[in-house]
Amino acid sequence: MATTYKTPGVYVEEIPLLPPSVAEVETAIPAFIGYTQNISYNGASLQYNPVRIKSLKEYEQIFGFAENTLFTTTGTATGIKIKKAAGVFSFDAAVDDPYATLKFRMYYCLQLYFANGGGPCYIVSAGQTGAAVNVDKALLGNALAAVQKEDEPTILLFTDAVTLTAPADYYGLFTAALAQAAFLQDRVVLIDPYVAVADKGKKAFGDIATAFRTAIGVNNLSYGAAYYPWLQTSINYFSNESKQLIVSGTGVTPTDFPATAVLRDDANTANSIYHLNSDLYNYIKQQTSLFSVILPPAAAIAGVYASVDNTRGVWKAPANVSLNMVVAPMVKIDDADQEDMNVTSTGKSVNAIRAFSGKGVLVWGARTLAGNDNEWRYISVRRFFNMVEESVKNSTQPFVFEPNDGNTWAKVRGMIANFLILQWRAGALQGAKPEDAFFVHVGLGETMTSLDILEGRLIVEVGMAVVRPAEFIILRFSHKMVQS
Repeated sequence: MATTYKTPGVYVEEIPLLPPSVAEVETAIPAFIGYTQNISYNGASLQYNPVRIKSLKEYEQIFGFAENTLFTTTGTATGIKIKKAAGVFSFDAAVDDPYATLKFRMYYCLQLYFANGGGPCYIVSAGQTGAAVNVDKALLGNALAAVQKEDEPTILLFTDAVTLTAPADYYGLFTAALAQAAFLQDRVVLIDPYVAVADKGKKAFGDIATAFRTAIGVNNLSYGAAYYPWLQTSINYFSNESKQLIVSGTGVTPTDFPATAVLRDDANTANSIYHLNSDLYNYIKQQTSLFSVILPPAAAIAGVYASVDNTRGVWKAPANVSLNMVVAPMVKIDDADQEDMNVTSTGKSVNAIRAFSGKGVLVWGARTLAGNDNEWRYISVRRFFNMVEESVKNSTQPFVFEPNDGNTWAKVRGMIANFLILQWRAGALQGAKPEDAFFVHVGLGETMTSLDILEGRLIVEVGMAVVRPAEFIILRFSHKMVQS
């Protein structure tokens, strides 16, 4: 800075010699797009307004819970019908699986996400849940457009799109999400191949493979990763006990419980099975707790991404990791089944989730949809490049309108090189020495021409040798001849 000295005295000038530094951006901040119980909070609308949360408790405070699950016995649409024989209570008929009535999965997906190591995330409400509400592709598309304006999210996933009945509508949302990810170059999309809700996630991959690979198209595949199959979780259905009706059946007398009893009602104990007959209450709770939620895997995978990023780094493949709150995959996959999923002529790889004896349910794949692309085959490589690109982009903003000369070039080069040296030391870049692991080029005659400088362009070229996962470990054994 030019300074004019007019008054005699001693002046101190601080001269910056060190280059500025690159601040690493967050790498696992998913945006959950779906329907929520609340669409306003403190007088402000939540619809199409992405909100950052850090915990399930915070979600409950702002967005509420899941829709109430009303358990019914077969033939009794209003609630659970109880019979009594020889003084023993039991259900008058089998309890219906509430899966058939489940339309909205946001709350359950968040439970699975946080259970698998998830941290801060964004909730993008497309609308309010309700018995009369149907999942609408247009509203989900509006929510997707809203999250484009947020800079922080790095993962996109839909929680309620699985309820859509038209596969074309379903995949249309994901192709739009892939387009957004490619345009912004700072996020990836987690994709659940479409399975009709009525199938309960039990479709073999071979039955849906062609439809999936055709509908997902060929554009922006390196920004997406697909996982299969659906998961049987240990998450119980959310049920408001004060709304769970208990209906009198065979052998039940008026003294056993009122005809319009509920499971529990602390405000009206005369109407509460919990207070009138705790044995019956415990029996009903035990039987209804046998039902657990079936979910597509994207939410669990988002949690795995966050966990691996925090413990190892974004460059580590998020695979060979067990899933929490998951009992089993809905479809058992073996080596033969996974061959076409992992390596296929279309290149559209789908990562398997498999159960292994003594190990649990593991994520057993780490590919993007561009499975035959030598550059972008692995999701860890795609996400590491996203992180570096976004971090360097943000850190070079202060140089906009600085003199386009050697001093500025040296600062930019030093700033990026220092950042990449740290990544190399952490194990993200492959090479015996830094110059083998990356390069940073900037300068006249190197990355720019005189015309570039005249037109105000400062061009930096960065190359990185990112580590790649050892996907196939091949052990070779042979006989050795006796020599002594």
